[in-house]
Amino acid sequence: MYHADVAFNAALDMSLETWELMSYVVTVIGLPLAIFVFLYEQRKERENEEEEVYQLLSDNYQDFLKVALDNPDLKLFSSTISAHALSEEQEERLLIIFTMLMSLFERAYLLLYEDEMSDKQARRWNSWEDYIMEWCCKPHFVARLPQLLRGEDPGFVSYVERLAKQSQP
Repeated sequence: MYHADVAFNAALDMSLETWELMSYVVTVIGLPLAIFVFLYEQRKERENEEEEVYQLLSDNYQDFLKVALDNPDLKLFSSTISAHALSEEQEERLLIIFTMLMSLFERAYLLLYEDEMSDKQARRWNSWEDYIMEWCCKPHFVARLPQLLRGEDPGFVSYVERLAKQSQP
């Protein structure tokens, strides 16, 4: 009987030591690993959200281009000012379309632009900057900028005004 108790106590001591060792392993290796995995997943989720925002904005720009193509009489893609004056109805449509465009640009600026960007964020933003600069080369768009920028985000207004100045010959 005494021999069985000694064996049982030895097994119990060894199992306590084993449990204690395993708890140290979890603390030293498992906890930092769990934190790393959590942070990695958070970063990946944030990147996916940023990509989704970029894709939705790009889809909205494609929709805008369809609207622009549906109004060929406004000559929205022309880089020169047309010799013929627009009718009142055409001027109103032009202003509405440019307002839609400016709203889209501001939304992209607010959602994508940051002073300090990663390479991936900068690539996404640079495509929007290219769109803005392309439109700032069009005299009929630039002529309406003061009206279009009224009430917009001050940082966005400064940004577009700077691009417009750079785009002018």
